[in-house]
Amino acid sequence: MTTPATLTLAGDRIIAYHKTEAHGEGASQPGVVFLGGFKSDMEGTKALHLEAWAREAGRGFLRFDYTGHGTSSGEFTHGCIGDWSTDARDTIAALTEGPQILVGSSMGGWIAFLFAREMPERVAALIGIAAAPDFTEDSMWERMDDATRAALQADGRIEEPSQYSDEPYVITQRLIEDGRNHLVMRSPLEFDFPIRLLQGTADEDVSMGVALRLLDHLESPDTRLTLVDGADHRFSEPRELSLLVETIEALSI
Repeated sequence: MTTPATLTLAGDRIIAYHKTEAHGEGASQPGVVFLGGFKSDMEGTKALHLEAWAREAGRGFLRFDYTGHGTSSGEFTHGCIGDWSTDARDTIAALTEGPQILVGSSMGGWIAFLFAREMPERVAALIGIAAAPDFTEDSMWERMDDATRAALQADGRIEEPSQYSDEPYVITQRLIEDGRNHLVMRSPLEFDFPIRLLQGTADEDVSMGVALRLLDHLESPDTRLTLVDGADHRFSEPRELSLLVETIEALSI
């Protein structure tokens, strides 16, 4: 694991990142930006696989950690969707030029749509991998019973077990409340660039129903949903990684 570079942003935010410079024929193609998921980091299988592909193909590639994630500054429990969306916007603006292909995994899909809504001119295409827009409201809050909601409001936080880590997920009241200020499924999402949604049928965290609602909600002249039989939320098996690369290559100009 190589030491990441760092970018200092307003508010003393220090973003850790790895950037692969484009070269050769790849320099004429859009760069690719990977946006990770909730409590994930830039060292995951998908991000590293894309980086290896980008180096071989000569494509520009950027992976980074939001504040409170990985090796970036800040505490995870202090963050929220608005903070991480701002991290993405400022990091992409500082470290890339021109339209990029955004690859958003789970929460990263939500972040990608927020970025695209704010800066559509910087998006060449968008790929959502088990994209989870509005999950703080439609998944976390909606699934809580009255007692859990009361505990969240009384204590400002609750803990839930995670199948991806020995540490529990900490859900804060601020995360839920801030999420309501950044919902994207309650108003039109209109884009003029290609959108690809990749979704596993065995995903227990983000169901196919979410992908289908998103497909129906999006307004774009070129939107496609690909369902992968048996793929889970990680979407990191060899066939799934190959599909991801094939999807990016098919979107390249």
